[in-house]
Amino acid sequence: MKNEALRWLEEAERDVETAEILYKNARYNAACFYAHQAAEKAVKALLYSINEAPWGHSVRIVLERYIEKSRSSRIEYLIECARELDRHYIPSRYPIAHPSGTTFEAYDSKTAERALECSREILKYAQEGIK
Repeated sequence: MKNEALRWLEEAERDVETAEILYKNARYNAACFYAHQAAEKAVKALLYSINEAPWGHSVRIVLERYIEKSRSSRIEYLIECARELDRHYIPSRYPIAHPSGTTFEAYDSKTAERALECSREILKYAQEGIK
């Protein structure tokens, strides 16, 4: 399963790069979504690395499952980051998740910066755990 973990990790690395490109082009809602995707793929890579099949789209739940199964230390900052990223899974893409206006109007550079920071932290954790 190490090969599968590395495949998912490579996709996560690519997604965080995509999030950075979107951020630089003021596509903040899309940057948040790709930041979430990068973190989701990174934590799924961690599960693959310990021969566990990942499921679901919650970064927090998949990360907590990895911590439980691998008996790793729980790092509260990473759990906070996972919570932050999970907040962007649907609202960053669908206007119905907002009371009015468009999705892109609901996002700003500070929100995207925080999402990118969280995504990078989770990706770094996964890279250290797998490579």
